[in-house]
Amino acid sequence: MPTVCRAAYAGHVSEVGYRAYVSEEVISGEAVAIETPSASLPQRAGGFMIDAIATVLLVILLVWGVTTLGVTASEAVLQILAILTMVAALVAIPAAIERLTLGRSLGKAILGMRVVRDDGGPITTRHALTRALIGVVELWTTSGAGAATAALIHPRAKRLGDMAAGTYVISTRIKAPVLDVVGMPMHLAPWAATADISTLPPGLAIAIRQFLARRFTLTPQSRAQVGQNLLAATLPCVAPPPPAGVFGEDILAAVLAERRRRDEQRIARDQALRDRVIPADRG
Repeated sequence: MPTVCRAAYAGHVSEVGYRAYVSEEVISGEAVAIETPSASLPQRAGGFMIDAIATVLLVILLVWGVTTLGVTASEAVLQILAILTMVAALVAIPAAIERLTLGRSLGKAILGMRVVRDDGGPITTRHALTRALIGVVELWTTSGAGAATAALIHPRAKRLGDMAAGTYVISTRIKAPVLDVVGMPMHLAPWAATADISTLPPGLAIAIRQFLARRFTLTPQSRAQVGQNLLAATLPCVAPPPPAGVFGEDILAAVLAERRRRDEQRIARDQALRDRVIPADRG
């Protein structure tokens, strides 16, 4: 990010009326706020109870199997098998299930929850394993008290395993509101098509989008103040500057609409390249 753009962004992000439009929402490449609702603490507690019951039944089944198969084994062998059984039931199997189902366990599937990365993407093996390992301590050793305490403090109801893994649990049965697409002011389309807007910070882009979607609900004074702050932070990040005498909100709309158009083109190019390199299964 150029120094001028960085300085303008840092200066105006603290302005009154600007901070309210910047949040912890997941931001897509098109500067669309994906307001994925975090699962509530009671919902997560219910999911854990279901998973705990399933885990206890699994342990009983595994212990019965180990006892049956190792009835003539020595005490040391039986102790090793018992340890491996607990590791499998508390770490390996839960982590494998969450990884293979992209963030769902039995309890989460029943109550409509899913584990996702902080950016909203699907979890990987590292995320699932980290959550399972720390879960042994905060869920089983403390009977869930450690996880509940952390979830009460964190705004996204994260437990310690989520904080370490960079994940959180969303509720998939709550529909998040979707903001309307910002249209391109036609008189600014030629300028926007040739302007360099690549240095526009994602946080500033989402602030612009939220302001444009909610501007008609603001008082005239607040609308003018926030619009001026956003425009002052945006102009150093675009080149060449927009035509003189243009309404500031039209400039913000043009920058955002052009950003979305370029991202859509980039995504389409990437998809076309993947289709050529990795042909679809024809069987």
